[in-house]
Amino acid sequence: MARSARELFEEAMRLDPQERATLMRLLVDTLDAESEEGVEDAWRVEIERRMAELDSGAVEAVPWEELRARLYRR
Repeated sequence: MARSARELFEEAMRLDPQERATLMRLLVDTLDAESEEGVEDAWRVEIERRMAELDSGAVEAVPWEELRARLYRR
């Protein structure tokens, strides 16, 4: 029979801190894997779109110093 999340939590709390941290990372990694499906492809498409805009002259790059100054003025 499967144990409840509460039972697993109580068992995990008996682990030493390093083992709890390892367990936490393992659990978070499983969530990241589910939520990141397709993210790499989406970023690749977005990067290619932005590069094409720069190459075509449709947009102009702003030097970091200028952008930083604009942000600080806000």
